[in-house]
Amino acid sequence: MKIIVGGANSISRSIVGYLSRGNNDIAVIDNDENALNSLAQEWDILPILGLVSHPDILKRAEADKADLLIAATDSDEVNMIACQAAYTLFDIPRRVARINSKVYFKAAWGGLFNEKSLPIDLAISPEYEIAKAIMNVIKVPGTSAVYPLLNKKVQLLSFRITRKCPLVQIPLECVEKETNVVIASINRGGKVILPDKTDMLHGGDEISILTLTDKLDETLTSFGLEHKANERVVIVGGNLIARYLAERLESDDNIISCKIIDEDAKTASELARTLNQTAVFNGSIMSEAILEEAGIEACDAAVAVGFEDKDNLVAAMVAKKNGVENTIALVSGRSANTQIVNIGENILMDRGLITMSSLLKELRKVNMSAAYSLGAAVGEIWEIVIDNNSELAGQVINDIKLPDESRICGLGRGGEVWFNPQDKKIEVGDKVIFLTMASAIRKAEKFFSGM
Repeated sequence: MKIIVGGANSISRSIVGYLSRGNNDIAVIDNDENALNSLAQEWDILPILGLVSHPDILKRAEADKADLLIAATDSDEVNMIACQAAYTLFDIPRRVARINSKVYFKAAWGGLFNEKSLPIDLAISPEYEIAKAIMNVIKVPGTSAVYPLLNKKVQLLSFRITRKCPLVQIPLECVEKETNVVIASINRGGKVILPDKTDMLHGGDEISILTLTDKLDETLTSFGLEHKANERVVIVGGNLIARYLAERLESDDNIISCKIIDEDAKTASELARTLNQTAVFNGSIMSEAILEEAGIEACDAAVAVGFEDKDNLVAAMVAKKNGVENTIALVSGRSANTQIVNIGENILMDRGLITMSSLLKELRKVNMSAAYSLGAAVGEIWEIVIDNNSELAGQVINDIKLPDESRICGLGRGGEVWFNPQDKKIEVGDKVIFLTMASAIRKAEKFFSGM
């Protein structure tokens, strides 16, 4: 696939890093030569100096041959104009724009993004998606990812198996029957496996599972993930992610208090004016006076969302040292390596994987209603819609010859959900939860798009 990415910022870097692991021809456009050179040294891309919204620059990137444009600069307006030029002048089939300003998403302007006005197939805010993903993890302590499937009837959870987990050294066939979950993947010492029924869980394994939403508490208890609810939260960093996260925390009746610590006086002042119930402190997480003023020792969770990975890691460790039980640090893929990394019991969340999960439906040539990345080296979960054109309709799942290193984990029909539904016949209107390992993504895409 030929892809043009507008912007060489941290968001674009995450996108390029993920896309580069596939068989993609990627051109990156930015007017910052240093940022472009840095990206080109790290990944195999075609760097093009200029603005992605300029037609002549798009022409240099061979936009007339492109399959997808991802306009992800820091300017909403540049991204929108780039999509317009891509559609009008170069007929690029699919166009994605990074849009951060909430005003464009107001219900009053609901018809703004379409081929008659602004031809944008998908408008995303990585900052908003990251804040939403962090909020999900705050609500389910002990996890590093929580994603909804099948109209929120099913949850995809990622977490590390601890020493106190009562399910270690038990065959997965027994574990899944006892807990009514699906063990989707296991990352053991950096090696990712698609487990079979004879495999067993080990302490330290990083796993992703599927569980019913109404059985979530029972599932967490079964795996030994019993944590006190996060009611008092402190956020380190005052960027847009912090603002979106604070707004979500303020609207949650189960959250008692939300606080933000940021070193920039102007940013802290602006947040204090914008947010209603959040206490904002201007200072450093390294300052004992600031920590005491913010009441860090009484917080249940600390979330570090700054721009630099190292700052977030330090902030999480400082919070842990000061008695905060649940600490989360936002990092890039190169720092995390996998979706679930635990350094000193700090949960690390990969900003790139969260962003990519919001893009997967546009990237994959499959009729999907949802898709999530489990990690660049792990794989993806797809929620596939079975329509009248699907050749899967009428087939028994056990008889379908799926690509190697992939499986159908669940089936949704109306209000019913079945896990490991190997004996079920697929019907039109069903939704299939499909897992593919990273090495099988291309084969899986061809399998479903060819049907």
